[in-house]
Amino acid sequence: MSKQFSLAPDTFPPRGDQPTAIEGLVDGLSRGKRIQTLLGVTGSGKTFTVANVVARTNKNTLVISHNKTLAAQLYSEFKQFFPNNNVGYFVSFYDYYQPESYLPQTDTYIEKDTEVNEKIEKMRLEATAMLMSGEPTIIVSTVSCIYSLGSPHEWDQSAITLSENMEIGRKELIHKLIEARYERNDITLSSGSFRVKGDTIDIIPGYSDDVIRVSLFGDQIEQIGIHNSVTMAKKRTVGTVKIFPAKHYIIGDDAKNDAVTSIQRELETWLPNLPGELERQRLNSRTNYDLEMIQELGYCSGIENYSRHLDGRKPGQPPFCLLDFFGNDFLLVIDESHVTLPQLRGMYQGDYTRKKSLVDYGFRLPSAFDNRPLKFPEFEKYLKSTVFVSATPADYEKKNSSAIVEQLVRPTGLVDP
Repeated sequence: MSKQFSLAPDTFPPRGDQPTAIEGLVDGLSRGKRIQTLLGVTGSGKTFTVANVVARTNKNTLVISHNKTLAAQLYSEFKQFFPNNNVGYFVSFYDYYQPESYLPQTDTYIEKDTEVNEKIEKMRLEATAMLMSGEPTIIVSTVSCIYSLGSPHEWDQSAITLSENMEIGRKELIHKLIEARYERNDITLSSGSFRVKGDTIDIIPGYSDDVIRVSLFGDQIEQIGIHNSVTMAKKRTVGTVKIFPAKHYIIGDDAKNDAVTSIQRELETWLPNLPGELERQRLNSRTNYDLEMIQELGYCSGIENYSRHLDGRKPGQPPFCLLDFFGNDFLLVIDESHVTLPQLRGMYQGDYTRKKSLVDYGFRLPSAFDNRPLKFPEFEKYLKSTVFVSATPADYEKKNSSAIVEQLVRPTGLVDP
């Protein structure tokens, strides 16, 4: 992969109002303007303009769209514009999602029920791995990017770096893989799993289709090869490889012990506040069961509800999300901002309303409130180098933009698209 963003060589040169819009946005970003709006009519090639801005500024870029279909379309377009750079796709991985809830009017508890799309889960892991690689990266996302995701520092710390001639025993490597949430399966190898045959360990990262084959000689790595997962034909030999965890929620031993203590303390403090013995008994048994699972396995069902304790955050402190994987200096593009911004604004309140009855009736600890999407004021703190893209900017864009760059003449020169 290139260390610079480079547009595909067969890309058409900008036409119509595109050259002026590109220059205006790039100039604004270089002058430190926090928020600009690209006001472009339908069919004027706004995505192509954004691609040129990305290539000129050479910053990691997050593009937020308001639904999966448009996000997939943008992902496809950016892949064509930047064939030699990282382009990732980060949307909700649920094909079906029934959130945990409680209806006190009918005394009905609805357990969380989900159907996960494994391909999209892999693409989410791939997106964060791209950002951690240090190479120029574009991620296309939906509002999923403001939801709790786990600590980028913990995720990076839990990655396993292997290199040729490195001293590491077979048992130690297996232990590290299990800690990184990889599953051992010596029969069928799939994404996020590994198998062991003698001194050879085959691993398929949670974000890849290739097999990493680690050949050991005693307690030393003899060779690391990248293989095709179907034919097992060797593609190449590498000197060093970094294997990121198979899941986004990772707990180190120190963080796990601190989290267990913190959860127990919260449980003891909160139990007297519940209205009846039934609620107290329910919360006590559920929480203690989860604590046993965390201590024994490192995770439990619904572990995200304890994310505040696992991340070491204070009550009310915003969760880690995809935005935190970008660092401090990145370009944020909000597509169809007149629709996407209201969606970003409304996510928190819906989540809070559902969880309130779970907490009030002893199904969850109050810390579950902190497994949430960002509040809009928290999201606004990330608007440091931002371009809103819209044909019909709303009041928020008009009020907060340092510049509104117009793109009214289409590349074709036609009045209608």
